[in-house]
Amino acid sequence: MKDNRYFQMVYLLLQKGHMTAPELAEHFEVSVRTIYRDIDILSLAGIPVYATQGKGGGIFIQENFVLNKSLLSEEEQKQILMALQGIRIIEEGDTSALLSKLSSVFQKQNTDWFEFDFSSWTKSGARKEVFHLLQSAIFKNKKVMFNYYNGKGECIQRTVEPLKLVFKSYDWYLYGYCCIRNDYRFFKFTRIRDLEMTDDGYTRNIPNEIFARAEKFEMEMIQVTLLFDKSMSVQVYEKFDDEVTKNKDGSLLVETLMPNNELLFSYILSCGDKVEVIAPQSIRNIIFERAEKIQEKYRT
Repeated sequence: MKDNRYFQMVYLLLQKGHMTAPELAEHFEVSVRTIYRDIDILSLAGIPVYATQGKGGGIFIQENFVLNKSLLSEEEQKQILMALQGIRIIEEGDTSALLSKLSSVFQKQNTDWFEFDFSSWTKSGARKEVFHLLQSAIFKNKKVMFNYYNGKGECIQRTVEPLKLVFKSYDWYLYGYCCIRNDYRFFKFTRIRDLEMTDDGYTRNIPNEIFARAEKFEMEMIQVTLLFDKSMSVQVYEKFDDEVTKNKDGSLLVETLMPNNELLFSYILSCGDKVEVIAPQSIRNIIFERAEKIQEKYRT
């Protein structure tokens, strides 16, 4: 707490120019004596902080002083600026002024290290709008309502206490307490429709380790062996990485775990004739049946 007070005191003095000891004491809810003791400690740490008596006097820091390693290490300064840059990307409010101010204080340049786009390469989605509305609801502790499409394609209206926004495995999710199921749930952004923030507030502790309960939300997995055409190499290595074995003819063999549901079949069918299911036989049979149904639709 003391280290935090020292930093805040320096920042206040840099921002305001000067303050009186009683003003600082009131701000930090400590005694005037403690403020003068803090000034002595800051001076010993190399901060040029001074106190003058009389009318117009007060506590001030030498003009042109640069906040440096005496309070924050080089690494800590970079971390603060990088965090602000990340906030600027996803925050509706503008943090550019604060970022510029601290960059100047720290004498750091090239803080524009991060850029994020909520849309895909092929289309602009509504995920950014969903993100900002949910972010606002979390900050205001307001429940949200939306229509949600589950894995079976069923649409159910949900009322949720939003707790966290999570990015996991290529997608954004809302983690919150579902008032319909009376339990915590993950909700995928792309399945949320007609999102609204209500006037109903809520009080609920935000869990620190939401993935500690991840087994409750995990899908049933199945071991599959897939053989890809060599023309799929970029996509295959991107998705399966070190699970790929390259054959002499350039084809790619993949042995991996995949969700034992519609996600698996959708992925295999999306690859067309560029992939063959080698195992298990049950998946081969289902793909064969679906291929026959597709073929039947195009027979004249």
